[in-house]
Amino acid sequence: MKAIQIFQTGGPEVLTLVDVPVPVPGPGQVLIKVAAIGVNFIEIYFREGRYKAPLPLVPGSEASGTVEAVGAEVEGFAVGDWVASVSVMGSYAEFALVPAAQLVKVPAGMDLKLAAAALLQGMTAHYLSHSTFPLKAGDTALVHAAAGGTGLLLTQMAKSVGARVIATVSTEAKAELARAAGADEVILYTDADFEVETRRLTDGRGVDVVYDSVGRTTFDKSLNCLRPRGMMVLFGGSSGAVPPFDLIQLSVKGSLFVTRPTLFQYMATRAELEERAGFVLNGVAAGRLALRTEHTYPLASAAVAQVDIASRGTTGKLLLVP
Repeated sequence: MKAIQIFQTGGPEVLTLVDVPVPVPGPGQVLIKVAAIGVNFIEIYFREGRYKAPLPLVPGSEASGTVEAVGAEVEGFAVGDWVASVSVMGSYAEFALVPAAQLVKVPAGMDLKLAAAALLQGMTAHYLSHSTFPLKAGDTALVHAAAGGTGLLLTQMAKSVGARVIATVSTEAKAELARAAGADEVILYTDADFEVETRRLTDGRGVDVVYDSVGRTTFDKSLNCLRPRGMMVLFGGSSGAVPPFDLIQLSVKGSLFVTRPTLFQYMATRAELEERAGFVLNGVAAGRLALRTEHTYPLASAAVAQVDIASRGTTGKLLLVP
């Protein structure tokens, strides 16, 4: 089978298309024929060596596909089932193994590309808005990178519970996408200081929560956007890691809360996984959640996809198709 493999860490050029044997499922594992692969920042972190993993490595963890074979002790899945997961063991490939405990079924008739596009970012948006800081009617949230895959879904979920969304984006085209997703106000951070604008839009009070996937370049000002006892939710670092931070600043700025969550702690049980995945996949299938999936690349162009997502010039979800 064809797969993308990394033999040494580095730039996009280290992503190499190779022929490798089709893996064989062991106990508790399912082999899927991959239909579509989600491209995410975490794969760049592994490629660069920021996150450590044994080499050579087939990157990727998000994919949808069809069950090809099941290992011993697997229940609930059969050959031919349409499935998706964010815990695929090397999704940048034509076939991949998935722990059965981390696999979910795709609703009947749903496009498998949509399933791959929805799951990781959709479940991320769900835990952020429903668990980390459970939004309710009347709350105000500042959402950075609001035209990205997670940002668009997070905005839709926030609006569905009656929260107010202030979105930040880099271009007017992205601003239109954020507005279409339901954002009440949109700040072009390339033209205006988002801290000043957020304070103005909240009459100086500040927002209840900031959802920040950008990191280094937004962190300090994001704290200044919060109301007293507000929460800073840092769930990514597309601009780089946040430097060491003196916690006394949290008291100075109003007894603030800061958390650095990850999806895997919010799908720690099978029940949580099924709840979040079901909310997202059923929402997309029923048309309650809208996705953007215009950026699709062949598997061999994985390097191009990673360059594009890192440039922050894209919107919505990026997919690889074997």
